Amino acid sequence: MMDGNAICLNNLKLRRGGRTVLDIDSLSIRSGESVAVIGPNGAGKSTLLQVMACLLPFESGALTVLGEKVAPGASSIHIRQRTAMVLQKACLLNMSVRDNVALGLKIRKVPKEEVEKRVTEALRAFGIEHLGNRPARALSGGESQRVSLARAFALKPEILFLDEPFNALDLTTRTALLDEVGRMVRAAGTTTVFVTHDVTEIPFICTRTLVVNQGRIVADGSIANVLAPETRNAMMRLLHRANQVFNGDGAGDVSNVAFSVAGSK
Repeated sequence: MMDGNAICLNNLKLRRGGRTVLDIDSLSIRSGESVAVIGPNGAGKSTLLQVMACLLPFESGALTVLGEKVAPGASSIHIRQRTAMVLQKACLLNMSVRDNVALGLKIRKVPKEEVEKRVTEALRAFGIEHLGNRPARALSGGESQRVSLARAFALKPEILFLDEPFNALDLTTRTALLDEVGRMVRAAGTTTVFVTHDVTEIPFICTRTLVVNQGRIVADGSIANVLAPETRNAMMRLLHRANQVFNGDGAGDVSNVAFSVAGSK
């Protein structure tokens, strides 16, 4: 049974090649909440997203997604069938736009009439209904990403995972898609986790921001508070200290490095 949280992590760790890439003491994301994840390159943002999406097994700790406990080293097809992910690069097959959007629904054995209804709604929502019969290979980058987003929303996921899907788009297309996605997740009440490197994208979709560095959450709060001058300066000092220790350039223990923003940790 769900307790109001869509995702919960406790004492979760993941190592690769003897190096700890995730070390999350505690994280809860409420149902219907939209959360951004930012941080430097290699900080663990996408790794955290993949673990929460049950695409990457973790080593130890506890993970609960949509009320279902996921054991260390395991994944859950059942959970993945209730979520959707959109990546930076559109992953479209060599078929028509309409067939690409319908693909996930057909895999989940949604009735044919419902598939047609949802595909039409999704194409219309992203302004690509006129592209339905066009081969995916003939699309521009912006059109391809609209198809990827339409495919995800057609599934009506309980959780939507976004891994820098707007990164390669021009400013006009990026702004339009950010606005559309933000409106749609709010209207549907979809729990959303959004990895981005561009803080200007966050307010379109999210009200809460996590800052990740060296696999740890070092700040958690509203974007305004996370980026407030006093918080930003403290965070930069913290990240510098953590990076020194991690790279062997300094001494000290950063196992408890984190700070609160807007009353949350």
